[in-house]
Amino acid sequence: MKRVLITGAAGFLGSHLCDRFIKGGFYVIGMDNLLTGSLSNIEHLFALEQFEFHHHDITTFIHVSGELDYILHFASPASPIDYLKMPIETMKVGALGTHNLLGLAKAKKARILVASTSEVYGDPEQHPQKESYEGNVNPIGPRGVYDEAKRFLEAITMAYHNFHQIETRIVRIFNTYGPRMRVDDGRVIPAFFSQAIRGEEITVFGDGSQTRSFCYVDDLIEGIYNLLMSDYHLPVNIGNPTEITIKDFANEVIEMVGNSESKLVEKPLPTDDPKRRRPDVSLAKEILNWNPKVSREEGMQRTFEYFKTVVK
Repeated sequence: MKRVLITGAAGFLGSHLCDRFIKGGFYVIGMDNLLTGSLSNIEHLFALEQFEFHHHDITTFIHVSGELDYILHFASPASPIDYLKMPIETMKVGALGTHNLLGLAKAKKARILVASTSEVYGDPEQHPQKESYEGNVNPIGPRGVYDEAKRFLEAITMAYHNFHQIETRIVRIFNTYGPRMRVDDGRVIPAFFSQAIRGEEITVFGDGSQTRSFCYVDDLIEGIYNLLMSDYHLPVNIGNPTEITIKDFANEVIEMVGNSESKLVEKPLPTDDPKRRRPDVSLAKEILNWNPKVSREEGMQRTFEYFKTVVK
């Protein structure tokens, strides 16, 4: 049985990765400091013989007994509300945490996949964004702690690949949604659903003309799995290229929830908030034979069913 370490295991994406690798017949070692993750996301796994959990902060020394075949590094605050509250922790997990895990991969001779982000493109001047685009990031702006942590993560991962010949993979993740998102994490989908379900005003930053491209979590997880098992070591975009304005998206949520009491209210656009965001996924199609399969309508319905159970 192949053994895989997944950091950020109690988070939104990490918990879905744990499920995917358990289903795939792997022995999964989950690791999380529970700063933003929740044990409720993985409590269904604790009774399984092929799962173990370590409550640990990866910015300190990491010890895992026995052999390791794969490491997936998904530990990090991932929403603006989190990394603005925890800027130092965000920088440390991207820098010290990544360094520790690359050292572990070297010691265990394990293949490591690190989670980067579309935020490395900043407020992009190229649209859609290809992996060759070097980005437009403000390193000293409020979002810089996350953007630069991920840019450093990519740089040190490539350094370990080139200097130590470590098997590395880098995924650049675009906006992803689905069950297990935190209601209060500040991202657009939890915010819109929770506000609409409660009958509150829907907060739209700016005039709502900015765009995002939303990928359902199941599609993302399959793309990550395919990338891990591929022979490609350079960054790969994984996301859904179907683009929509935030204003149109808010109206879709209101219609789906069926609460006519919710009205759109505009608030100032946050500093350095990207105006457009859409992945070019032609590389993923070519080398991973991957394409998003879940439509936004279907994915949003599944997500709505989840939020109905957790929004109070």
